[in-house]
Amino acid sequence: MTATTPADLAAELRAAVSGPARFDPGTRALYSTDASNYRQVPLGVVFPRSEDDVAATVAIARHHGVPITPRGAGTSIAGNACGPGIVLDCARHLNRILDIDPHHRLARVQPGVVLDSLRSAAARHGLTFGPDPSTHSRCTLGGMIGNNACGPHSVAWGKTVDNIHSLDVLLADGTRLLLGPTSPAELTQLCTRSDRTGRLYQELRSLRDDTAELIRSTFPTLTRRVSGYNLDQLLPDNNVNVARALVGSEGSCAAVLGATVELLPSPPARALTVLGFPDTYAAADEVPRLRGLAALAIEGLSTELVDVVRQHNPHSPALPLLPDGRSWLLVETGGHDQGAAQTAAQRIIRAIGERAHTALHTDPAQMAALWKIREEGSGYSTRMAGSERWSGWEDAAVPPERLGTYLREFDALLTRFGRRGVTYGHYGDGCIHVRIDFDLHSTTGADQYRRFLEEAADLVVRHDGSLSGEHGDGHARSALLPRMYPPEVIRAFERFKAAFDPENLFNPGHIVRPHPVDTDLRLLVAPPLPTRTTLALHADGGDLAAATRRCVGMGKCLNTTGGVMCPSYRATKEEQHSTRGRAHLLYEMLAGQLITDGWRSREVRDALDLCLSCKGCKSDCPVDVDMATYKAEFLHQHYRHRPRPAAHYSMGFLPLGLAATPPRLANRILSGPLAPLLKRLGGIDARRTIPRLAPQSLQAWWSTRPRATAATAEPVLLFPDTFTNHFDPHIGRDAVAVLETLGHPVHIPRHRLCCGLTWYSTGQLNTARTVLRRTARLLQPLLTPGIPLVSLEPSCTAFLRNDALELAPHDTNVATLAQATRTFAEHIEPSHARWERPTTSEQALVQIHCHQYAELGFTADRTALTATGVHAQVLDAGCCGLAGNFGFERGHHDISLTCAEQALLPAVRAAPPSTDVVADGFSCRTQLRQTTDVEPLHLATLVARAMDVSGS
Repeated sequence: MTATTPADLAAELRAAVSGPARFDPGTRALYSTDASNYRQVPLGVVFPRSEDDVAATVAIARHHGVPITPRGAGTSIAGNACGPGIVLDCARHLNRILDIDPHHRLARVQPGVVLDSLRSAAARHGLTFGPDPSTHSRCTLGGMIGNNACGPHSVAWGKTVDNIHSLDVLLADGTRLLLGPTSPAELTQLCTRSDRTGRLYQELRSLRDDTAELIRSTFPTLTRRVSGYNLDQLLPDNNVNVARALVGSEGSCAAVLGATVELLPSPPARALTVLGFPDTYAAADEVPRLRGLAALAIEGLSTELVDVVRQHNPHSPALPLLPDGRSWLLVETGGHDQGAAQTAAQRIIRAIGERAHTALHTDPAQMAALWKIREEGSGYSTRMAGSERWSGWEDAAVPPERLGTYLREFDALLTRFGRRGVTYGHYGDGCIHVRIDFDLHSTTGADQYRRFLEEAADLVVRHDGSLSGEHGDGHARSALLPRMYPPEVIRAFERFKAAFDPENLFNPGHIVRPHPVDTDLRLLVAPPLPTRTTLALHADGGDLAAATRRCVGMGKCLNTTGGVMCPSYRATKEEQHSTRGRAHLLYEMLAGQLITDGWRSREVRDALDLCLSCKGCKSDCPVDVDMATYKAEFLHQHYRHRPRPAAHYSMGFLPLGLAATPPRLANRILSGPLAPLLKRLGGIDARRTIPRLAPQSLQAWWSTRPRATAATAEPVLLFPDTFTNHFDPHIGRDAVAVLETLGHPVHIPRHRLCCGLTWYSTGQLNTARTVLRRTARLLQPLLTPGIPLVSLEPSCTAFLRNDALELAPHDTNVATLAQATRTFAEHIEPSHARWERPTTSEQALVQIHCHQYAELGFTADRTALTATGVHAQVLDAGCCGLAGNFGFERGHHDISLTCAEQALLPAVRAAPPSTDVVADGFSCRTQLRQTTDVEPLHLATLVARAMDVSGS
């Protein structure tokens, strides 16, 4: 061990490893917390590209006496993945599936492999990896091994420890070992060696011999015992399996370089029985009756959790699928075909009899919708009834036959402490998740937090349970282990740790020699900056600090497929470009300890620079983190009284420029010799083509067009947004034709109008507010009660309905405008029967605009598409990548195209040439026009074609 400075350590690591070694404040801030209540600022983060990088990092850390914290996806709820030394992040590069052996049902993986990637690869052979925590789309195998992760199917397939064949690990002194089960002869032979390997096995054998009876008599026998080290795996009954003994050690003993895991046959058919009970206790009491009936999963939902889903997404397809009740069990069964799965489900229904309301589902989409409630429970339950709720007592487990009694006593404990919590989780294994409204902002609250955990631990122990049934002990529970185990077992844990890591370099303070549970609480860091916002931030009382606390670190934004969130992370795989990373950086900016220049922070600015403001996080994130809004606020504060990037002026003031320049002249200039210079001066990427203005704007066309006289329906005000008005007026003309054919008198205002979105998205909030209020004032006389404002551009529609209320919360004209605004599909929905066509052979691909996905919903559009008669495939393709001004700005071109290439462009290229591509958003259409040969359509044009009318 030598004295050194962080700069020296960083320089030495950068010289020794091929992967990045980052010691800058921004990276340290990003890795200072995980999904827990805790915060420990590391010295730096290493992203190894190879096993040699891991070995070099460990050697240098050992030389300097710097601790090492291995980290997977950073979704640890117990604080296992943050530490004060070097964080070793293997997820970025060491993420390959090295081999799948379907014959022996084994897979060899690197520690950074994401679980869903393994499951997808194994599924091609009819196999799966049994443990499947709710973070399956982003958690890594290394992290699962560290925490002994489980998931809903542990009832059938066990914990991670039950599915490990062997581990390839590196000790702090550089010794590399391949660990697995050890026969008596092998153990004897290993113990005769005089090297480091021999000494390790000698110590483990001695530990086993000294504690075997103690382990048998004191370790709880329940299936979800995750707390403490797996010393039982050293017993002859378990073949002295040193690999499985290390599972759940939370990176405190060695670095995992690779693993060979066992795979299981995956039932090709599934059925989901939903049982409805009058309360949580009744549901819990019935669990023992259901065990032993070949259920793959038995999961519990509370009425409070379902109520949050109803508030978060009132149109959730899962809600109508629940039978009557105020607490539900989801019981999954499987089989070789659907008949076998349903037969198993009927056994469940017969066993429960009339003690519950029942519903049986076999449709995969319906089952996925129900599972989504359960999988996102930790996020949904974080913000309830105006309170902030936290982990800490997150995953205790008791024997299932004691679950009902335990829950009654646990709720009584909550009441005694004046706390509220929503319980749900793995009822089949007696493992309960809960988020509680702890006061973690004050030292008094922290003290009560500690006392609650102590009494909760005593309650679990009285029921022969485990403090942790899934997430590990970490910072949250390690100090409570003496309440679960006698002193002799605690000393045995210390011996186990010392056998592998005598210098205490790996993740110190976890499991043995623990930190107190009420230290390093991240919310005790008081923000020195004013946190009140210019925007209303209604959901968080105008407090940016509260908004950033929405992110609890569960990391759904690390998904790389499905949904919209988070396109820039999908392109870069960098934590700072995830919604979670940006939220953490904003939090650290307010805290002022690591990021010390407040609103002028370059770290936050750079992280937000690649935020596309797509708003995908507002809908995909279970706690509604709205990074696009936070970005607008940050840019407003960051550039206050300072020059802005050129693109903010050129793109932000686009509506004014379009209104002031004749189309022919503008097109000539922007496509002529001056175009490269103008793009350079305007901060626009040279590779982008500026869209051409239409020869005649929508408003100009309207001013000379004869008015329709037949009117059989209510009048409609059509909003002439900048993009429809100046670039694609034919869409407006088609919309007019459809509306008039349906009997609606249409009026298009003659005023130059803009919602203010381009200024808002670039953080020019004062200008955006002025523009918005002017538009609302001009439209007010036209918006008599009952007159709708139909908007054709999804980004403008979403802005008028939602963001406008954040920007000008006290303006009654703006409120009226927001209430009157509706989409084209919403307005024509009641009229479908008047023009619905029979299904044709025509095909269409549909790209949903991100703001529509996040703010407006797509139900009415799906109905309209069906009514046109086309076979419409609605893409789950994420953001198109252009995202308003984003894809035009210098420095964003490559990211923009990477986003488009993830799903949208491949789908378009693979479609038959006659396929229509429907994209209501101007950004989406522009991206498609500039990257493909297709001419995308707006829904209004598709409907006009179906009605055989034309806007001329």
